[in-house]
Amino acid sequence: MSSNNELLEALNILEREKNISKETLLEAIENSLVTACKNHFGTSENVKVTMDPQTCEYHVFQEKTVVEQVEDPVEQISLVNAKMVDSKYEIGDIVNVEIQSKEFGRIATQNAKNVILQKIREEERKVLYNQYYSMEKDVVTGVVQRYIGRNVSVNLGKVDAILTENEQVRGEVFQPTERIKVYILEVKDTSKGPKILVSRTHPELVKRLFESEVTEVREGIVEIKAIAREAGSRTKIAVWSNDPDVDPVGACVGMNGARVNAIVNELRGEKIDIITWNENPAMMIENALSPAKVISVIADAEEKSAKVIVPDYQLSLAIGKEGQNARLAARLTGFKIDIKSETQARESGDFMDYESEYEDDEYYEDDEYAEDGEYTEDGEYAGDRYAEDADAEGEYAEESELADETDTENEEE
Repeated sequence: MSSNNELLEALNILEREKNISKETLLEAIENSLVTACKNHFGTSENVKVTMDPQTCEYHVFQEKTVVEQVEDPVEQISLVNAKMVDSKYEIGDIVNVEIQSKEFGRIATQNAKNVILQKIREEERKVLYNQYYSMEKDVVTGVVQRYIGRNVSVNLGKVDAILTENEQVRGEVFQPTERIKVYILEVKDTSKGPKILVSRTHPELVKRLFESEVTEVREGIVEIKAIAREAGSRTKIAVWSNDPDVDPVGACVGMNGARVNAIVNELRGEKIDIITWNENPAMMIENALSPAKVISVIADAEEKSAKVIVPDYQLSLAIGKEGQNARLAARLTGFKIDIKSETQARESGDFMDYESEYEDDEYYEDDEYAEDGEYTEDGEYAGDRYAEDADAEGEYAEESELADETDTENEEE
């Protein structure tokens, strides 16, 4: 019999610091005692261990059969010796003979210790895996450790994650001890502990950042319906409000752009376009091409394609630098978008088709666009949302500013 207060205290510390249950550790100790018996006696088939989880008091017994003549002292006991334990025993009875652990040899003791340590390592690994597996598809803050080749090691607290070259934003350079937010792509269980792959380019990173920054998104009042992202350059997100009194775009932008700017800063200057989601494909495509103004959209829901006509001076803005604005709009809506200027549409006859099809002004009146180029329908976020775009793309009000670029785009087409 052994009552071990030190053992009890050690188990409580392990349970508290490494989050390994005391029951699991007691099971490991029980297995180690069985292993020690097997190493010492050559077998453990007749060994039984009992443990009290409250006091850590344990007993190790060998079940021996009572015989007249002992041939196997490990599994048999003589009638004389059995009577010394209890006079009631007769031939054929089973006697529980207690074993003192101090009888074990050095090798048996060492093996028992290894069994316990191995179990502790396994449980620690399992606890870590479960902890980080529950964070999969979420955003966490990590501390940059070092570059391993072109990959980056990022410490997430108790384990290091790998930010591979493919998941890094082109041009981003990290310094050791720098804090960054990363999206947990995958958590794998390995013999050396959990292997965690993280990303800085995943579109869901932007979504999770909005959830953490915008209360309405976190509470489900505002939904992010779609995201299209070119990491490090530009992201378009389509938002929708379940509450008619809440402006989804305004909620995401925040007072003086505070909310969206916090996310832009975390993404190191990546521009974010926030547009209103609409069930009508034509309206959705028009919103997606923002900040460009649109004259008409003819969408084919079955073919998932759309023809878009924009004012001549808006063609370059609608297409975007190297086609980025049109490309992101197509990804956001799921439609193949063909953009033409008003002049190109008239020359090809597409504009006449539009005029005949929508002569009842089902979509928009010409005066819906103000003289100064303000888009009246979405004017509530024309200012704040593009505060970051004070360079080329944000200042396309004057036709003269676009003259050269528009000509270039038309020649390329």
